Amino acid sequence: MGFARACSVALVGVEGVVVEVQADLEPGVAAFTLVGLPDKSLVESRDRVRAAVVNSGAEWPQKKLTVGLSPASVPKSGSGFDLAVACAVLGAAERIDAAMIADVVMIGELGLDGRVRPVRGVLPAVLAAAEAGYEQVVVPEQTAGEAALVPGVSVLGVRSLRQLIAVLCDEPVPDEPADGQGRPDAMLAGLMIPGTGLGTGLAPAAARGDGHRPDLADVAGQLRPRQALEVAAAGGHHLLLSGPPGAGKTMLAERLSAVLPPLTRQESLEVTAVHSVAGILPPGEPLVSRAPYCAPHHSATMQSLVGGGNGIPRPGAVSLAHRGVLFLDEAPEFSGKALDALRQPLESGHVVVARAAGVVRLPARFLMVLAANPCPCGRHTLTGAGCECPPSVVRRYQARLSGPLLDRVDLRVEVEPVDRADLLGQGGRGESTEVVAARVRGARARAAERLAGTPWTANSEVPGHELRTRLLVAPGALAAAERDLERGILTARGLDRVLRVAWTVADLRAADRPDASDVAVALELRTGIQRGVPMGAGER
Repeated sequence: MGFARACSVALVGVEGVVVEVQADLEPGVAAFTLVGLPDKSLVESRDRVRAAVVNSGAEWPQKKLTVGLSPASVPKSGSGFDLAVACAVLGAAERIDAAMIADVVMIGELGLDGRVRPVRGVLPAVLAAAEAGYEQVVVPEQTAGEAALVPGVSVLGVRSLRQLIAVLCDEPVPDEPADGQGRPDAMLAGLMIPGTGLGTGLAPAAARGDGHRPDLADVAGQLRPRQALEVAAAGGHHLLLSGPPGAGKTMLAERLSAVLPPLTRQESLEVTAVHSVAGILPPGEPLVSRAPYCAPHHSATMQSLVGGGNGIPRPGAVSLAHRGVLFLDEAPEFSGKALDALRQPLESGHVVVARAAGVVRLPARFLMVLAANPCPCGRHTLTGAGCECPPSVVRRYQARLSGPLLDRVDLRVEVEPVDRADLLGQGGRGESTEVVAARVRGARARAAERLAGTPWTANSEVPGHELRTRLLVAPGALAAAERDLERGILTARGLDRVLRVAWTVADLRAADRPDASDVAVALELRTGIQRGVPMGAGER
C-alpha cells in the first residue's frame, strides 16, 4: 500500500483555502476514485492526469487509486488541482519522494501531453498558502511573476510535468521547447475570459491601441464639472453628472481614473487578486498599479454588478472597480433592483453574496460616477430644444434613481451644453490630467497624514461620529448646513457627507481645517443650490 500527499488551493471568491491532496494505492482492480466535493471540471481531472503522467514518461499505477481532497466540506472547482493530484499519485507509486512534496503547494492545469497550463487566481491562491505557513509553491511558468509578488514564498515555475518530476528527483531537467513564434500563445488562453477588454467596459473607451490616453485637457469648457471631478478624486466621493446628451459627461468620467493617485502596494495586491480571479489580468502585467475603470452596460443584471453566477459566486462590476472607478452611464436605464443593490457596498466597501454553494465576501471599495439625462429625450433642460416629454414621464424617469441611492452620492453637478467659444478653443484649453493629479496627490497626502493611526486613509471613509467629535471644523462653519438639516434639505447621512467633502475642499487648498466657505462649497456640490462662493477647490 502506498500513500502520499501534496497541497493545492481552492478559491472561494477572492480568498483561498489550502487543500490537502491525498493519494492512496491499494491492491485491487485498477480504478481511479476522486472524492472531496469536486465539481465537474475537477472530476474530469482523472483523465487529464492519467494521460499527462503517461505522456511524461512515467508509469501509471495499475492498482486501486483513491484521491481525496481535504477538507471535504469545502466546495472545489476548476482545473488548478491537476498538478497536485499528479504529484500525489506519483508519490504514492514511489516514482518521486513523498516526503519532498508533502509541504509543497502546487497550482496548475495539466494538458494531455504533460504541459502545465496556467490558471486564473494564482495570486490569491499563493497569498492563502503564505498565510497558512507554506514556503514553497509550484506554479505554471507563465504565472511565476504573479506568484512572486507574495513575499516570503519560494516560487518554482515549470513548463511541463516532466520538468517538475526531474526537479523533485534531482535529475537533469529536460528542455521544453516553446510554441512557435509569431502567433498567440495558446497556453495563455486559460488566464483570460473571452470577450473582456475595451468592448466590455473594463477600460476607458477612449483608450485606443495607439498609446493615446484620455486627458482632461481634451474636455472643452465645463469648469464646474471639472472641479467637482477633482474634489471626487481627492476625497473618494461619489459623483452624479446630469445634463443633456453630448455635453461631455462620459468624457469627464473616462478621465477620472487617471486623476486618482497610483495604488499603494497593498491596494495593488487587492486589485490584482480580484482581476486574476475574474480572468481580466493582462498577460505580462502581473501587478495592477493604476486605478481600474469599469463601465458596465445599462442592461447589466444585478448579478453582473454585485457578483454571482452558478456555483461559487464570481466577482461583479463593483469588485472589478475595487480601488478605482465604477461608471454607470445612462444610470436611469439600469434596473431598479440592480441600482438598489449598490447601496450596501457603497457604505461598507465590500459585498456579501450568498448562494447555495456558499457565502462569499468580495471587496468593493470604489468611486461611483453616475451619468443621467434630464428626461428620456434628453432635451428637458434646454431652452427651445423641443422636449415633448410630459411632466409625468419626466418625473418617472428621474425617480428611477431612488432617494436612498442618491443620498449616498456626495457630489451632484449639472453638466451644461458647451458653447461655441469653448468648443472651438477660443476660451483656452483646461488644465491637463497631470496638473490636476498632482493637486489630488497633495490633498490625499494631507488627509493620510491627518488620519495616521486610524483605519481610514481618505476623507470619504471617515465615520460621521469622528467628524463631529474629533475632526472639528472652524467655529460657526456648520451654520448653513445645520439650517439645511432643520429644513429637511439634508439628512443625517447627508450632513456627514457634507463634512467629508468640506474636509476634501480644505485639503485641496492646504488649509488646516474647513471654514464656512469650504462647507458652503460642499453644500453647493451636494444640493445644487447656489451659495455665492467660488467653486475653485484650490483657490479663494
